[in-house]
Amino acid sequence: MLFDTHAHYYDEQYQHDLPETISRAIQNGVGYILTASSDIASSVENITLAQKHSIFYAAVGVHPHNAADLNNSIISALADFAENPKVVAIGEIGLDYYYDNSPREAQKIWFAKQISLARNVKLPIIVHDRDAHMDTVNMLKSENAKEVGGVLHCFTGSVEMAKQVLDMGFMISIAGPVTFKNTKKLIEVVKYVPEDMLLVETDSPYLTPEPYRGKRNESAYVKLVAEKVAKIKGRSLDYISEITTSNAKRLFGIK
Repeated sequence: MLFDTHAHYYDEQYQHDLPETISRAIQNGVGYILTASSDIASSVENITLAQKHSIFYAAVGVHPHNAADLNNSIISALADFAENPKVVAIGEIGLDYYYDNSPREAQKIWFAKQISLARNVKLPIIVHDRDAHMDTVNMLKSENAKEVGGVLHCFTGSVEMAKQVLDMGFMISIAGPVTFKNTKKLIEVVKYVPEDMLLVETDSPYLTPEPYRGKRNESAYVKLVAEKVAKIKGRSLDYISEITTSNAKRLFGIK
């Protein structure tokens, strides 16, 4: 059984065929999906999805793209949402220096406040890091994020960065890019990361793995990510499916 540890099923691209999408996921061995949020509205939608569909769990939080819109009232609302039993993480939160949709200082301020929120509600964090590797690691250290732990989702850093976040107890999640050509750095990361600290994800509807790259992503395709990880690790698909699901359930407190 597979666990797609990061997707965005509030996205309008699934409005016309969500039941069929869920069915395809189940047919491909997916038993769990975590749908991550980007703002307050998607947090509400994700909780609704998680309550309606047993396969879904939710993370609530505000993406760095939307950090400029954050305020303490939203943080308070997220704390209330975190009381829902289907909410298992705070995320996705972090830093994005590629698009810079919010000022970098605002991103840092609200990343720190959401890490503090996670500590208060005792939930792990789902970290978004794009072109901000050094600041992400430094903030995880300075904000004592190891107290709650979490995952670097869709990891794009180096082996050296992987070592630093692993040392803080963070897991590393591998997404569709591991199937792309010219992914030597990511393959080295997969080789390096201990099996009990690895997760797999789709980041649906984005980053669709080969051979479907360019089309809308969905959780059924997490099997393709797991197959590539299994090949890199010299393991069977069944083994990688089992251990990454066990890792995710341990991280998110799912029995």
